[in-house]
Amino acid sequence: MRTLRPELPDHSVLVDGVACAMGAGLLWGLVFVVPLMLPDYPPAMLSFGRYLGFGVIALLLAWADLPRLQQLEQQDWLMAGELALVGNLLYYLFLSAAIQLAGAPLPTMLIGTLPVVIAVVANFGAEALPWRRLLPSLAVISTGIALVNSHEMALLDGQRSHHDHLLGVLLAIAAVVAWTWYPIRNSRWLRQRPALASGTWAIAQGLVTLPLAVIGMTVTGLYFRGRSGFEFPLGPQALRYIGLMLTLGLCASWLGTLLWNRASKLLPTALAGQMIVFETLAAFAYAFIWRGVFPGNTALIGIALLIAGVLLGVRAFRPA
Repeated sequence: MRTLRPELPDHSVLVDGVACAMGAGLLWGLVFVVPLMLPDYPPAMLSFGRYLGFGVIALLLAWADLPRLQQLEQQDWLMAGELALVGNLLYYLFLSAAIQLAGAPLPTMLIGTLPVVIAVVANFGAEALPWRRLLPSLAVISTGIALVNSHEMALLDGQRSHHDHLLGVLLAIAAVVAWTWYPIRNSRWLRQRPALASGTWAIAQGLVTLPLAVIGMTVTGLYFRGRSGFEFPLGPQALRYIGLMLTLGLCASWLGTLLWNRASKLLPTALAGQMIVFETLAAFAYAFIWRGVFPGNTALIGIALLIAGVLLGVRAFRPA
């Protein structure tokens, strides 16, 4: 029995999709440095604060997009709620906790495997590409991730306990699971609804995120009430906290989601999964800038391999 060949996008669609995925990755990379910029803030404050910012921004944008939002059905809103809970709140809660417990390199290493994990999982779907065409790019990306992260792991300060490292690893793995599910589920939903605009879907996710973030922040406030050590709700650096949460809400959440939604509609899911490598590249670039150091030779070779892997991945999905 002959295997059906997946329909491959043409060159202009590939370029547009990759550009959108790159933009999303550059914006998402910000989420890896904010926990380092706010080390005195618990993970829950970072996660719920970011998505409060996202929800408020979506609420402001909703008025201009009201006619299209009113066309969404109940099942669309339920799906938006699932995506917001797993792909937004839980993912960033797990990630920020992992970064603060184990430092940035270890969680970033595990999150850095997402391009490969998502591509492999997605390629078991209906639009599967022959593995002989997909594996070269995955092998190059995996090698690049290993080299970059070997450089990062060498920077561990050894000041954290084994318990913190272990817990950080487990939380980072939970974040990987959450964000493997999110893009695959989101992509399949958008493909079932080709008329659904990327911007409308991003706003819808922001709107359903807002009440979830309010509930989460309320529970966090109840937890900190009567406890010493954190000044709820704005903490010791109120202006920096508000500014960074609004920046993440606008850039990483709303605009990043909008660009990713468009990339998900234009690219096969297995290729879109590989494009998350741009988030990894951005995260390391921002980390190097924050530290004020230049990456070493091993990291530079790894970065070059990541870029080469992306080019191989795009080539694999080009029509013959």
